[in-house]
Amino acid sequence: MIDIHNHLIYGVDDGSPDLRTSLDMAHEAARDGITHIVCTPHASDSFPYRTQIVEERFDELRHLLKGVIQLSLGCDFHMSADNIFAAYSDPLRYSINGKGYLLIEFPNTAISPHHADAMLRLQSVGYTLIVTHPERYPAVQQNPELLADWMRMGCLVQVTANALYGRCGKMAEDLSNELLHRNWIHFLATDAHRLTWRPPHLKGAYDYVAQCVGEETARRLCVTNPMAAIDASPWPLQPEALGLFERVPLKFNPRRYGKSLANGSEPAPKTAAKKLWARIFTRKESAQP
Repeated sequence: MIDIHNHLIYGVDDGSPDLRTSLDMAHEAARDGITHIVCTPHASDSFPYRTQIVEERFDELRHLLKGVIQLSLGCDFHMSADNIFAAYSDPLRYSINGKGYLLIEFPNTAISPHHADAMLRLQSVGYTLIVTHPERYPAVQQNPELLADWMRMGCLVQVTANALYGRCGKMAEDLSNELLHRNWIHFLATDAHRLTWRPPHLKGAYDYVAQCVGEETARRLCVTNPMAAIDASPWPLQPEALGLFERVPLKFNPRRYGKSLANGSEPAPKTAAKKLWARIFTRKESAQP
């Protein structure tokens, strides 16, 4: 199995804190049946992507884990204005193996309408966008049509492996299973941070999917599609995303879980989001000769 979202590189974000933990995580992943990990350190306001440190520690881990597990380098790319401007100016920099597939992460508090424009801009310079863990975003839980819009734009979807069987909360469990049965998932990944915090386990999710919808789907989500993203090989044939273009609403109903969002927070005011997104493309346009 191949894990395309894993915070294995130590000391650069809220993932592995030290070399020993990284090595333990990698060996645990290998015992679970994972043969290839994409290391995806955050690029965010809280955890800036420090290229030199990331690459040095990635090379160190690759050397120490030779014969244990294969490693590739990507990024858990937060959709902030500064990040998007940097990625737009330096195409493919943050993508998996520099070949175009980019894992994108949204704020937990609110998802601005301006994000859609930014996503189109990133696609225009060659990125294939993979929306990470949409089942865990309060904004998507409250309005799953957001995800449908992104998929109709050509985005791919990565769901957290253990969300399928309840380890990320009941809302995430129910939404991720609805996505599974609609064929709206392209990747399962661990989003591993430690051995105890979202551990590097995929086998449980693989077996769960195989039992629910079949072995072929489990292999596609954990092996075939991830390999295509790593190699930038031709995208494998996918089953129809049921109801996507017919705009059939998901059966998932957030009202059954009460009024509060999954993380107990309320969306940020839209005015704040507008101010944030007003910056990025005016900067880009003013930089044009």
